[in-house]
Amino acid sequence: MNAPAETVEIALTVNGERVKRTVPARMNLADFLRNELELTGTHVGCEHGVCGACTVRVDGEIVRGCLMFAAQADGCKVDTIEGLSDSREIEELQSAFVLTNALQCGFCTPGILMAAQALLRDLPNPSREQIREYLSGNYCRCTGYQAVVDAIEAVAKARALRSK
Repeated sequence: MNAPAETVEIALTVNGERVKRTVPARMNLADFLRNELELTGTHVGCEHGVCGACTVRVDGEIVRGCLMFAAQADGCKVDTIEGLSDSREIEELQSAFVLTNALQCGFCTPGILMAAQALLRDLPNPSREQIREYLSGNYCRCTGYQAVVDAIEAVAKARALRSK
């Protein structure tokens, strides 16, 4: 007979809201966000950290939610696509994605937007090659990436013009 799963109590801040839960010790962060908090914008694709659909931000850095246990986020600040959207942090990127038709089915879009925002934070004026390289861990079966790169490049250029 199998032993009962060990549980742990965690407390973290998700999208600015303090959250406390008791969860299975081996529950990954993506499942915690989706199943416990009903933040379903974080998608689970490959469950191996390869596709990028589960990308979230933990203490300011993007991570793969399927590779991190929820217990590892205890005491951390976690931002999901819902938080970035609600705070309007990615509004410019979202608009550019719509204008360039950079999204199709939408499954990969939240992870790509999370990665794109991190890229533009760390490298405000990336080349097209740098954009492609940075997004190489985010798989998309629908777009072919051209419009995605166009959208990110457009946002970078618009921000550069405004900062002059």
